[in-house]
Amino acid sequence: MMCSFRYISPVTLDNNAVRKAVIPAAGLGTRFLPATKAMPKEMLPVVDKPAIQYVVEEAVKVGLHDVLMITGRSKRALEDHFDRVPALEATLAEKGDTAKLEAIQSATNLGDIHYVRQGDPNGLGHAVLRAKQHVGHEPFAVLLGDDLIDARDNLLSDMIAVQQKTGGSVVALIEVEPSKISAYGCADVEEIGEDGYVRIKQLVEKPSPEEAPSNLAVIGRYVLHPAVFDVLENTAPGRGGEIQLTDALEVLAAGEGEGYGVYGVVFRGRRYDTGDKLSYLKACIELACEREDLGPELREWLPTFTASLPK
Repeated sequence: MMCSFRYISPVTLDNNAVRKAVIPAAGLGTRFLPATKAMPKEMLPVVDKPAIQYVVEEAVKVGLHDVLMITGRSKRALEDHFDRVPALEATLAEKGDTAKLEAIQSATNLGDIHYVRQGDPNGLGHAVLRAKQHVGHEPFAVLLGDDLIDARDNLLSDMIAVQQKTGGSVVALIEVEPSKISAYGCADVEEIGEDGYVRIKQLVEKPSPEEAPSNLAVIGRYVLHPAVFDVLENTAPGRGGEIQLTDALEVLAAGEGEGYGVYGVVFRGRRYDTGDKLSYLKACIELACEREDLGPELREWLPTFTASLPK
């Protein structure tokens, strides 16, 4: 008996699509000591969810269900938060506390979350480089936990669209007061006749107001071409003795060819900074004021409270 076989080609994925998100979360959180002595800074609650959950939700919202967290020692709580707790779920189910049960299950079911340790704390560039094996040859998003973007805004999806259009890398920019630019990476940009984004000519890490080429500051959202990995592998330690992502982006901005070119999306939406104590407290208040269950009473109470404070 003769058998005939028909070759079926394997399914090939579009390697140009953005499907993965990388969240660096290996920092020590020293600005929040002593609270972060035994608890990851990323687990500090913003109202009633840890900050890291807002970031994962943002990634999943735009279809990035494959999430890699770059962690370090004493970060086990991150894994535990996104894992199931069957005993707790059973207790809530028995009590009929559906709201709390759904709340904890939503974190568990957000996406396919992976973890890799950074090892040596050699900077943001080094943390991103640790994602190379997981990401492979695809463009990918990087989300930093200090910046929370309001769920009603579409920053990440806009950045992905620009990356897909240009084939390069994309960073998020905000306009800041010139006197505050020294707290950020600063972008020297040129308009390219396209709505919604600019081309970045140069990035300057934390310049003085006098040396800053603009008032456009880089915030913690990136969509990167995988060419960044080769550049990072050849990037020497820079500011602070660390491998800086900014230095690698400088190389990509100046070069030509596949994967080169860096673009910026200027974000004018709602952003909540949790990078220091005062900003963190403001973020908690702002987000609580937006809540249907907390906002009305909190907004009513705040003027009374502030009026009672010493002048």
